Amino acid sequence: MKSAFPRFSFSFKTTLGMLALAAAFTGSSAIAADASDKPSVVIVHGAFADGSDWAKVIPLLQAKGIKVTAVQNPLTSLADDVAAAKRAIDNQPGKVVLVGHSWGGTVITEAGNHEKVASLVYVAAFAPDAGQATGDLGKDLPVPPGIAKLSVDKAGFASLPPAALAADFAQDVPARQAAVMAATQGPIAMKAFGDKVETAAWKTRPSWYIVSTKDRMIQPALERSFAKQINAKTTELAASHVPQQSRPAEVAKVILEAVAATR
Repeated sequence: MKSAFPRFSFSFKTTLGMLALAAAFTGSSAIAADASDKPSVVIVHGAFADGSDWAKVIPLLQAKGIKVTAVQNPLTSLADDVAAAKRAIDNQPGKVVLVGHSWGGTVITEAGNHEKVASLVYVAAFAPDAGQATGDLGKDLPVPPGIAKLSVDKAGFASLPPAALAADFAQDVPARQAAVMAATQGPIAMKAFGDKVETAAWKTRPSWYIVSTKDRMIQPALERSFAKQINAKTTELAASHVPQQSRPAEVAKVILEAVAATR
């Protein structure tokens, strides 16, 4: 019976070619080792969004030679989103600056316990403590306007109607952009807001926090309380719930500060 694999005859030239290939791989490994010395940035988006929510910030980070990965959350449970974030973190060559927006803050609070994560950046985000669920936070404050307008389908997934997204989620971006954001938003399972954090990574990692002072999805007062609780280096922006869309340069600047501090 003939083998399914062809026979190779090795010559002196072939041997030289293989040695050159091995040298090339060795060189690639050295480059990879150098890359691993620089922290990567992994971004975890929030509810009513997807990874494209960060399309304006990502090029600003890449222009500085930073490897960036935007996680695509299933938004089905805290455990599922944490698993997605950890897969992205696993694929990084070295240390990671983990960024979370809104619901993504809850995700990075848990996923940030990964051994590669060196620091955390919260952008208008929840920052629960161990044993807390997102739904437990801010109950003593008025319901934000955007949250009051959520639409929940028969499967239990919440989304924002286009008018609500334009008025309360991204009121400081152009109307056309808000329309695209409404079309690409990721509905979130309402039950996810009841999932509790087991271990809060901000207790063992340095943190940065961006407060959006015109946020209509999370009360700015609650954001300030999170920043204080986690002892974060805090920046306040006069922005909507999505400063990454309306103030990308300032958001990128904060992330770059976290990257520089992680070297």
